Amino acid sequence: MKLSNQAMGTLMMTLQKCLMEQSDITGLLSQLEFDVQDTELVVLNPPTLRFANKDSKEDDKKIMPKEEDLLGNA
Repeated sequence: MKLSNQAMGTLMMTLQKCLMEQSDITGLLSQLEFDVQDTELVVLNPPTLRFANKDSKEDDKKIMPKEEDLLGNA
């Protein structure tokens, strides 16, 4: 069994986020749900990327939950 490109991208994005925030990756990884499709592992609930509209006054949108957001759900 191999990782699909989608699953690999999800894991890489999760790792990058945790490196940037200097946070533990295990909380985010434990939230991911995996399935096997055509002999490849895929993520059923990949994080959604959101960006603030350049013309908007809104703050930057969260890309993925922060570690402290997950601790409240434990």
